[in-house]
Amino acid sequence: MTTEIDLDDVAARAARAARPFAETPPRERAAALVAVADALDAASAELIAIAMRETGLTEARLTGEVRRTTNQLRLFAEVIVDGGYLDARIDDADPEYVIGPRPDVRRVLEPVGPVLNFAASNFPFAFSVAGGDSAAALAAGCPLIVKAHSGHPELSRRTGEVVAAALAGAGMPDGVFQVVAGQQAGVALLKDDRIRAGAFTGSTHVGRLLADVAASRPRPIPFFGELGSVNPVYATAGAVSEDPELLQGFLASVSGSAGQLCTKPGFLFVPRGAALGAVGETAATLAEHRLLNPGIGRAFEERRTAVLGAPGVTVLAEGAVRVDDAEQRFATPTVVEVDLATLREHRDELLEESFGPLSIIVRYDDAAELPEVQRELFPGNLTSTLHASDAELAGGGLADLVDALAETSGRVLFGGWPTGVSVTSAMQHGGPYPATTSDATSVGTAAITRFLRGVAYQNAPQALLPAPLRDDNPWGVPQRRSAAGRSSGWGSLTGVH
Repeated sequence: MTTEIDLDDVAARAARAARPFAETPPRERAAALVAVADALDAASAELIAIAMRETGLTEARLTGEVRRTTNQLRLFAEVIVDGGYLDARIDDADPEYVIGPRPDVRRVLEPVGPVLNFAASNFPFAFSVAGGDSAAALAAGCPLIVKAHSGHPELSRRTGEVVAAALAGAGMPDGVFQVVAGQQAGVALLKDDRIRAGAFTGSTHVGRLLADVAASRPRPIPFFGELGSVNPVYATAGAVSEDPELLQGFLASVSGSAGQLCTKPGFLFVPRGAALGAVGETAATLAEHRLLNPGIGRAFEERRTAVLGAPGVTVLAEGAVRVDDAEQRFATPTVVEVDLATLREHRDELLEESFGPLSIIVRYDDAAELPEVQRELFPGNLTSTLHASDAELAGGGLADLVDALAETSGRVLFGGWPTGVSVTSAMQHGGPYPATTSDATSVGTAAITRFLRGVAYQNAPQALLPAPLRDDNPWGVPQRRSAAGRSSGWGSLTGVH
């Protein structure tokens, strides 16, 4: 546990590092991220062994997660060197500007300052100490403090040591990366005026509490929380009849990593009477999997009991939860079925996220009512998915449903399953509340912009401009320049005269 005296020193060190780190040349900061990636790869065998013991996740899953984590760091290094994320804009002084004489104005995105990241439990590498939020903050040039998750304390400590040593070896300023432990420490730092942004991945309840703390400070700060999502999937009659692997894909997505994924499909909508196959028999072939920790196990057990006991529920695969002497839970998939009227009538019991291997199949009568269902019952999701035949997609009859999915989700899938989030420049992993507290993304290169803010410099001398805005452009970043004299031609490209 970090003491209050320690916390003051932690915040002070991060604050002292903010300006030197922000001014670190891009190639040096990028090299530091690559050094962290290399160090994590070198220590992966040790780290994976610790993670397996603390989380119950498999070696194959964790090996893939380390690969994702380290290559994400390398991807962000490329973004830093490119410099386009800084969005440098230069408007030259223009006495003939049509709106009135224009001064020299230059705008760039600058680091917000020290960031506090609350690590997640379900991705002990990819969303923890060195995960996506951490990589984005460091790439942005922000000193980072990670509040370690209690579900994997030893892994957090050891990962933190590896990351800190790599950053120091790369010449980064003292205080640019620190790890603290304990709920009280996290809340105290979130209230500290030296912290300028927060990030969180976890439950809706805890995330909302932290978001409220960030908003109620004397000087409120941005708080980027990934909270909860049920990720509905809609299958048309054509999809059910043409895709013999639909059931297997659904169950694999529900049960992967014991259903402890933020993108797990919590609901599958299929037409009434459509034959999915033997859900119970197929689910029975899937092996039990340990849940991450006793707290998550107890919460899943309670949630499962509530769903199984809800009125109008038909059990297709009852599944089971086994408890060992250490209070760890081991679960097999639970799948139930309801009709749409029951889901609406008992939404209080059924719509809450089930963090574990449980999902609800919903039978509907008319695909035309699905857009209203999405807007009414699922107003905020990380993902929504549509399974339909090529003929149904080409016919245009699903356009309103697709519109509803886009209005209520950060990522809309056509086919496939939402578990497995690719780290790319175009990825959006965020959505309307309660999926996240803002529509920013926590996955992909756009995640960096969460920890930047726009600053404009007017009539500034070259010597006092940030490097990305200087005429000699020492960092070699893209600059969007508006030269004098262009405003007289506004509108000529529209074809309107």
